Amino acid sequence: MNHNLYFDFIADKVKNTLTIRREFLADRQLIWDCYTKSELLDRWFAPKPLTTRTKSMDFREGGHWHYAMVEPNGTEYWGYTEYVKIKPIDYYTSLDAFSNAEGEINKDLPRAEWLVTFTDKEENALVETIVTYKSLSDLEQVIQMGMEQGMIATLEKLDELLLVLKK
Repeated sequence: MNHNLYFDFIADKVKNTLTIRREFLADRQLIWDCYTKSELLDRWFAPKPLTTRTKSMDFREGGHWHYAMVEPNGTEYWGYTEYVKIKPIDYYTSLDAFSNAEGEINKDLPRAEWLVTFTDKEENALVETIVTYKSLSDLEQVIQMGMEQGMIATLEKLDELLLVLKK
């Protein structure tokens, strides 16, 4: 479902960053809501055929989002996001990690700082996500785990949700 929307996925092995830029056929407020409300995140934040289930969310500075990406067979992959700084509909920063069902951070997998920025692009919204890892090996590990393919598939699910929400 590509409407020739802008998309970039850039790995910078000097700065240990991934930069993901993606345009959406919706206004900035709706995209902000899709990124910051658990009832909307649960509808798109996982590549097909996985689904997302929020265990708890408190979207505020110092708050968190604890969620699982769930395979059709029931296998769960837990994540824990801590929100650091929030400027509504402009950006937020967070610390993102793999966790267990209790919310304990998995120290064997990479943790990253996320800066997610929302801007207008004519009648559309552009989201730029800069993910910073502590080391080159952490960056290379998430690339090997399929981060690019996973992000493409996940953002396509957001496109599909936007078609429903805008009706």
